[in-house]
Amino acid sequence: MRPEDVPDVVSTSLAADTVFADAGVVLPPDDPRELIEHADRILVAGEPVRGLAATVVVDGRTHLEQLAVHPGHGRRGLGSALLEAVCAEAAGRGDRELTLTTFRDLPWNGPWYARRGFVPLERGEWGPELERVWEAEERAGIRVLPRIAMVRRLSRRPRPVG
Repeated sequence: MRPEDVPDVVSTSLAADTVFADAGVVLPPDDPRELIEHADRILVAGEPVRGLAATVVVDGRTHLEQLAVHPGHGRRGLGSALLEAVCAEAAGRGDRELTLTTFRDLPWNGPWYARRGFVPLERGEWGPELERVWEAEERAGIRVLPRIAMVRRLSRRPRPVG
């Protein structure tokens, strides 16, 4: 992400949130600038930006903080391409796993990630930082539906997109 991408990252993130509202999921207001400030890395796709993937390090491994695609550009493989880019980048740094938290049952959340190689990460396998992420989500009020922590084992070979 370049500094000049910030306005498009903000608008794409906010637009992506409307998908939840359209499905009747009421989330607390979100300021994407907070994500931009604390993310270790943000990958973007499109010119102007139409998708983003933000990562942080949690318990020594890459954690996908947010994957967002502008709804007007959804269902075209942009999210999959961003996810695979994050996985390839993490594997290239030597990470063996990628973690995330998401809504368990929304089709474009938990089931979508499961189709891309993620499996539930049992609470006994969480480190202290993932526990803090989970608690922060609760304090932020985003646990309006059942959530799940997931993990994908990474290999040095990239997975095919699609």
